[in-house]
Amino acid sequence: MKILILGGTQFLGRHLVEAALARGHEITIFHRGLTNPKMFLRVEELLGDRTGDLEALRGKNWDAVIDTSGYFPHIVHAAIEILKKAVQHYVFISSISVYDDLHLKSQSDETAPRLSPADDTVRTMSPSQYGPLKAACENVVTAAMPGQSLIVRPGLLVGPYDPTDRFTWWVRRIARGGDILAPGNPDRQVQFIDARDVADWVIAMTEAGQTGAYNITGPEQRLSMKEFLDRTNSALRAGGNFFWASEAILNKQNIGPWMDMPLWLPDTENASLEFNLSKALKAGLKIRALEETVCDILKWDQTRPQTLLKAGITAEREEEVLTAL
Repeated sequence: MKILILGGTQFLGRHLVEAALARGHEITIFHRGLTNPKMFLRVEELLGDRTGDLEALRGKNWDAVIDTSGYFPHIVHAAIEILKKAVQHYVFISSISVYDDLHLKSQSDETAPRLSPADDTVRTMSPSQYGPLKAACENVVTAAMPGQSLIVRPGLLVGPYDPTDRFTWWVRRIARGGDILAPGNPDRQVQFIDARDVADWVIAMTEAGQTGAYNITGPEQRLSMKEFLDRTNSALRAGGNFFWASEAILNKQNIGPWMDMPLWLPDTENASLEFNLSKALKAGLKIRALEETVCDILKWDQTRPQTLLKAGITAEREEEVLTAL
């Protein structure tokens, strides 16, 4: 197949390119040329800017497009107006954040209520606008390509080349060993998925021309926070000792959920880490073992400068909380 990828040089995008090349597809990527230019030798690169310079996309045809970089509805609309006659299939990478957390229940599926889509005039991104903007982008795609679009809603993406450092923080921290602060209820469920598994599945779904909306996260079986920490500790042979702090203690210590302590959400919000995965699994999603993911992340992380990560508390702050415990 001839596949166009909007993006393709960061995290999920680069894994999509690698997965598609491994399956023998002819790949074109459209990007600004600012991040990892000339990364792929067997890929056609079209340079441009989704915010205004789309000329490189005109006059060409592909079997499918995978949109990894659509965050604003007016920008998605501009690209799709050019591409709707140039492709037969439009794959949009959305987010599980499109769902309304206030009405989300444990084991919700793709029929759960979404957030109200953001207004087309919104031009700036904030955490509170991310979900509504993605919902609006979904609407643009499905309206422009009826019966020809696949909407992919990933949960927390993890793996090598993750620019957010959220999951990587846990891998680096556990690999260091010693006394480790563990957040909240040990039995609460957590969900995440290796971006390489998402990439493999998306390419297979693109080959088949599948349509509709799919939540895609993992693991396949329920995983508690305690089991995640214990299995990671074992896989990395780190010998860490976990000390659990309740939600009340973390709040008292001004430790915030998610960015201070990745994978921790208050119990009242944890339904966003308890999605029903049956639709994607029935559609062929294959999820690799946790141990493989964490070992690969550690190997990749060790090639980077060991500076402070973008997520997670510092060693000094962790020590203060452990002392208070």
